[in-house]
Amino acid sequence: MLFRNRFLFLLALAALLAFLSLSLQFLHLIPVNPIREDGLNPKSRKRIMPDLLTEPPAIDPVYEARVYCNIPTIAERSMEGHAPHYFKLVSVQVLIRHGDRYPLYAIPKTKRPDIDCMLLPSRKPSHPQLEAFIKYMSKGSAAQMDGSLSSLPRYPSHSLCEMGELTQTGVVQHLRNGQLLREIYISKHKLLLSDWTAKQLYLETTGKSRTLQSALALLYTFLPDFDWKKINLRHQWSTIFCSGSCDCPMRNHYLEEEQRRQYSLRVKNNDLEKIYVDMAKIVGIPTRQLRASNPIDSLLCYFCHNVSFPCTKTGCIGMEHFKVIKRHQLEDERERQEKKLYFLYALLATHPLLNQTVNRLQRIAEGKKEEVFVLYSAHDVTLSPVLSALGITEARFPRFAARLVFELWQDGKRPKEHFIRILYNGADVTFQTSFCKDYYKRSSKPMCPLEKFVNFVRRDMFLIFNSTSYYDACHRRPL
Repeated sequence: MLFRNRFLFLLALAALLAFLSLSLQFLHLIPVNPIREDGLNPKSRKRIMPDLLTEPPAIDPVYEARVYCNIPTIAERSMEGHAPHYFKLVSVQVLIRHGDRYPLYAIPKTKRPDIDCMLLPSRKPSHPQLEAFIKYMSKGSAAQMDGSLSSLPRYPSHSLCEMGELTQTGVVQHLRNGQLLREIYISKHKLLLSDWTAKQLYLETTGKSRTLQSALALLYTFLPDFDWKKINLRHQWSTIFCSGSCDCPMRNHYLEEEQRRQYSLRVKNNDLEKIYVDMAKIVGIPTRQLRASNPIDSLLCYFCHNVSFPCTKTGCIGMEHFKVIKRHQLEDERERQEKKLYFLYALLATHPLLNQTVNRLQRIAEGKKEEVFVLYSAHDVTLSPVLSALGITEARFPRFAARLVFELWQDGKRPKEHFIRILYNGADVTFQTSFCKDYYKRSSKPMCPLEKFVNFVRRDMFLIFNSTSYYDACHRRPL
């Protein structure tokens, strides 16, 4: 009898402990999965009931800033050039952001960041081909360049960087980009052979020295044999590469609406305003003047180059100032995705460039052998709307030396069928696009039919505007 009572007591106690444990897990007072010191879960075990009120992951402004800097340290893994063995690569189009640069703005009454823009192979970060690149760039008289491009320097060469100038880090970033793409597209897939011609390339850059120099750095390590006589760089005056199709009133309308949204979010951020007030006191200028100087642009340069933030007799700008401003920038990017104003702007801003891309891919699919490698050297304000228009909402804001790649593949078993892959900084984002996100569920091929991309650019981009053409979407006011 005593043994039976003790057994019932222990059974009841076990049931009580199990109930308490379950309750604590349900209320999230203890973790469901133990967390190791490195932040990883040793097991993957689902919650008994999912927490529908879980907040989105906390923003880490310092980590995101490091990603943005893109300091060339370790070898990068990439998914470019991956396809079933019976597929043939027939074209690659690359859109890049320029590499690391000196700030475009200065914080008033502070000393500018002491960054040396002379290229020195002995200084880190460096590249095995940096010295040869410098020597070759000094012999660029045979290059064919549109308009004002010919008057720009081929590489940075100031002991104290000028505003907006490409740094040695920026040059090295694109030497690495070119080397990586060469190993994949030249060495492995033979996209260009040793006897390549100028007609196989299409090269275009904006009229800034940092975009021209970034393009040259990438091409120097990418091409089978860099030859100035085969380099024909075209000048694009527009940062959105709209060429002859830039007249679009509704694009400007949505951009103005997006700027109002940005302003509204900023004025509601009390923490940000306090930081601006504090920084203005340190520097000794009105708050509105500090805000207008876009301090995050300058502070990111200090951060990326591991230089102490500026000080005055009143005090120093510190990491807390930087983190609050950077956090607001990240929150702004998140709200931008939710409000969709930027998305509407992006569709109209990028259609001319995407239409040019589609036309070229179609010509190559039909058998043309010209312009099989394309390089657009551009800015963050070029890449960001392209990513948004394609529907790649998970992509980070373009870091220094970011690259967006369009690959065109021919099916070896059905030669008339062509497919595309889209990659952002080496990651395959093909099935994140709005026009192909569901295709992989119905197909075993790890890429998207070219016609889906064509239909998106020629037709589907305008549906949200209740229009059937780019011109109509640009000039039709919303009801």
